[in-house]
Amino acid sequence: MLRDWSLPSPGASKYDRGQIVVVGGDKRSPGAALLAAEASLRVGAGRLTVAIAESVAITAAVALPESGVVLLPETASGHIDGSRLDEAADDLSKADAVLVGPGLDDAEQAAVLVAGLPEVVGGDAVVLLDAYALAALPDSPSRDALSGRLVLTPNLGEAASLLGQDDPLDAGSDDQLDAATLEIARRYGAVVSCQARVAHPDGRLWRIGTGHGGLGTSGSGDVLAGAIAGLSARGASREQAAVWATHAHAAAGDRLAVAVGPLGFLASELLEELPRVLVEIG
Repeated sequence: MLRDWSLPSPGASKYDRGQIVVVGGDKRSPGAALLAAEASLRVGAGRLTVAIAESVAITAAVALPESGVVLLPETASGHIDGSRLDEAADDLSKADAVLVGPGLDDAEQAAVLVAGLPEVVGGDAVVLLDAYALAALPDSPSRDALSGRLVLTPNLGEAASLLGQDDPLDAGSDDQLDAATLEIARRYGAVVSCQARVAHPDGRLWRIGTGHGGLGTSGSGDVLAGAIAGLSARGASREQAAVWATHAHAAAGDRLAVAVGPLGFLASELLEELPRVLVEIG
């Protein structure tokens, strides 16, 4: 199916391959934003900017020299100040895809940040929410404004929260996961990638037929979110980006399960496998 659903051609320059901004990385967790950011480049995005907490911005710029960096002001406790997203407004207004959430570790500041997104993000940009940014969505004043261009990447607990449920979804119930993923997509006007499923708000559902338990490791979700955002920046539709990236992420885990072992491979090791998987599909 993927071979018959070709990704957009890369074009002649980095601008043809799309501009992406990753917003995240508080003082204590910058690595999550960097994993997502590198994943976006590994799947072919052209121009990358990371908007990250000012105290770790220079370190991030050295760790990922391919990225431009915007320093976001912090609160006294080292969290990105959600009310100061205007510091990245120039980059956000030009972005083809914006990923918000990796490495944000304060729910209140994340909620303020998500509320301010419609004012600074360009009208045609795909907006992908992950982690604490997801948790802010149900009650956010920006919810309706973002509907129709959202991509959401919840884990089982976050999916339940998006549906207003207290208990995480049951990973062993295919019917429940199918229904929940479709309902989240419908409710928020979003494409949703959850537990090897991708749902579109119009009712379409894809199941990814690969993947390994070793993917349940720290940072793995950040890699997935970055890969979806990177393909979106390249010009793939929201659903195409999510299906391709979710498969590539799972297939990369399968490769590492053989090369390293069923458990113990790192999320950072997925990064080098992503372009290889994409080439093999094509």
